[in-house]
Amino acid sequence: MKTFFHYLAVLVLTIVTVGCEDVVDVDLNDENPRLVIDAAIKWQKGTAGETQSIRLSMTNNYYTNDVVPASGAVVQITNSTNTVFAFAEIGTTGEYVCTDFVPVINESYTLNVLYNGQTYAATNTLYATPEILYVEQETVTDVDGSDKIQLKWYFQDNGAEDNFYLLTVKNPNKVIPEYGTLSDEFFQGNPMFGFYSSGETESGTTILLQVQGISEQYYNYMNKLIAIATTNAGNPFATPPVTLRSNIINQTNPANYPLGYFSLGETDLRNYLVQ
Repeated sequence: MKTFFHYLAVLVLTIVTVGCEDVVDVDLNDENPRLVIDAAIKWQKGTAGETQSIRLSMTNNYYTNDVVPASGAVVQITNSTNTVFAFAEIGTTGEYVCTDFVPVINESYTLNVLYNGQTYAATNTLYATPEILYVEQETVTDVDGSDKIQLKWYFQDNGAEDNFYLLTVKNPNKVIPEYGTLSDEFFQGNPMFGFYSSGETESGTTILLQVQGISEQYYNYMNKLIAIATTNAGNPFATPPVTLRSNIINQTNPANYPLGYFSLGETDLRNYLVQ
């Protein structure tokens, strides 16, 4: 079985300047800030899923890593029977939380965000996710002679429908999670697996492995996002070739589109202790 698993990585650039004679300041034209809507609703198997959160922020200057919260918004999700789930902001953090959400497989939900007089909306379905059945571990020797630990986590695909998956790995030895996408196009109804390989994993480390059912549109979006993130890797002056548009529409001013995505999915995870 051959599984295609792409990793999403963030390039961290550290520039050490020794004995510089001149400091060159490059003036960049800043675009108007855009709203960023991180609305990933995840229902972990075995839980009620009633507590969900959505984060709102604004894009910021190229030279800063500061996150600017988008505070004071009205955030709601409505299901197909017009039940409204309100998300209340925690202080002025830009994090909006709902404690009475009702997740239902194959239910349709609509997100509405009112911020600074503009309304943003998106509709999506909550997708089912198969259970992680077991995890396999193998240690292999890399070309440079170092050892790498490889993990595979298996799950059973539903042969009655086309399925798309988002795979997540959280390694405590790395700052950010790593993501991959998987389709059952060539594995319809067969066992499938996520694959992870790392030379930064030692025995005794607990790795979080996760699978989530997602829509085909979100699958395509994440594929493009991963491709953009890995374009020109290693080039500190590279910029994303395009701005990736999501399923969230600014209904007040379509030209002022937001960044981010509205997705819903059941998830299954396994905290695996590396042997």
